[in-house]
Amino acid sequence: MAAASLNVENVTGLLQDCLSKLGFEVYPLKVGWYNSVLSPSLRLPFPDDSLAVVVLSTPAMFEQAFLPFMEQRGCQGLSDPIDQCVKHCATSAVSQCFPGQNVDVRYDYELLPSRKPKFLAQTAAHVSGAAFYYQQSDVTDQPWAEKKMFGVCVHPRFGGWFAIRALLVFEDVVVGSEVVQPVPPDCVPTREGRIQLLESFNFHWQDWSYRNIICPVQTYSQKQRDYFSARPAERFALLRTWGFLPKEDHQPDISSDAQSEMITHG
Repeated sequence: MAAASLNVENVTGLLQDCLSKLGFEVYPLKVGWYNSVLSPSLRLPFPDDSLAVVVLSTPAMFEQAFLPFMEQRGCQGLSDPIDQCVKHCATSAVSQCFPGQNVDVRYDYELLPSRKPKFLAQTAAHVSGAAFYYQQSDVTDQPWAEKKMFGVCVHPRFGGWFAIRALLVFEDVVVGSEVVQPVPPDCVPTREGRIQLLESFNFHWQDWSYRNIICPVQTYSQKQRDYFSARPAERFALLRTWGFLPKEDHQPDISSDAQSEMITHG
């Protein structure tokens, strides 16, 4: 499809057709919506009216995309298997749906040479209307004094049982002024609820209680919980016991300092 004939509706429609059956969701946004809330050093290097699409994984992704990916293709090298699966799914969808188009694909795990992330996943999810990004500034009369509290997104259907995986920027697709920025659903409107959410996320993230801040329509399966509960280096051993990796594979040396890894990738 020629760039001139692409618009928000058919881009998101084509991506949804490719990715929804694999357990992903897609949400369009204007680059300008994203850039307007960030400092210049964190903005995307594209015109404000360019179309971007944020890609989320739902609880279904593990069984519908990841395990079949491991069974059919296996793990190539020592990079994170989930990252490999997401990259395969995203690049396959782009090449299948938009051959010849200029599409900049950025993943949640990628860093620029400056060590800054290639995109801020939770900001992208918020401005697209996909999930509300609850931050410390969203709590009035904070009980934490000068303590830094990290923010977290809540999905209106899945609560915390999802992950933000990628951002696709369609460099040649212009979003018209008639497209209005959606407001993400405020699933945790009370001060008490937001305190509970941020404290659960910052202080007790290992027990995953923050993910149930609302009643989700679906959560991770037990197999998926076992996988994401394991330290990154231990996940290869788990895949081996499930029969997805040969016994003789060497276990990679991955740091076990993995709070951010488990939070963003689980």
